[in-house]
Amino acid sequence: MTIRPTADAADFDVFDHQVFEQVDQLRTRYRDAAPFPHIVLDGLIDRNLLDVAMTEFPPVDGSEWTSYVHVNERKYGNPHLQTWGPALQQIAEELMSDRFVSHLCRLTGIDGLRADRSMDGGGLHQSFAGGFLNVHADFTSHHTNRMWRRRVNLLLYCNADWRPEYNGDLELWDAGVTTKVASINPNANRIVIFNTDVDSFHGVPDPIACPPGMARQSMALYYFTEESSPISRSTEYRARPGDGAKGILIYLDKKALRVYDVVKRRLGISDAAISRVLKRVRRP
Repeated sequence: MTIRPTADAADFDVFDHQVFEQVDQLRTRYRDAAPFPHIVLDGLIDRNLLDVAMTEFPPVDGSEWTSYVHVNERKYGNPHLQTWGPALQQIAEELMSDRFVSHLCRLTGIDGLRADRSMDGGGLHQSFAGGFLNVHADFTSHHTNRMWRRRVNLLLYCNADWRPEYNGDLELWDAGVTTKVASINPNANRIVIFNTDVDSFHGVPDPIACPPGMARQSMALYYFTEESSPISRSTEYRARPGDGAKGILIYLDKKALRVYDVVKRRLGISDAAISRVLKRVRRP
């Protein structure tokens, strides 16, 4: 496969918007999907552009990466668009454009969606061997735009050769977290779009088992609506059936994160700032 240099990223159209001419059929699939409204779209991004973008994921040792490392998750995030390579930026800009957001409104049936350019909790994500994200429903309102209610997630997977034995599937669970309803492999050029309701439970709970030097890579973009008094709740982690004593740790960590979330909102502290402090503390 020939990969063009990164500098040529601007030569590509990101994707063919004509796919959304079938929005009536797509909307029905989205609405009727179990366990909550979602859709999986393969091959939407121009593959040559995506091939370039997958080479642009920077190493996580830079200051632009936030460490999300605690009982309920182990991953790294980079929400700083200006630090990304040009192909990654081009894809993100298109997926946050007015044209694409209008497609999302029609697909989901949610009017007034807006992209979050600050990428609160979103951006580029990488998880290495041993990484995971326990089953959860996402935080419900933006941390700095207080009137913004979180409504829709878009995940673009950027893994060139992801094998089933590496784990890393996105799991979708029912509202009671009693049954796993769907499992979605993070194949390259796969987009998953889903509603972020209070009972939209999902996660990557089994530790990733990819080879050393490899990571599970994705781009996460979130969309909000503006409301007068949105419900504000931190991420709701849940134990799965069979998690046993681990469920106690999941619960205690969730409670601690809930306190942190309140402090973060009141004082305007960012995850990135806390991550920098922790890195200094851990440094020998």
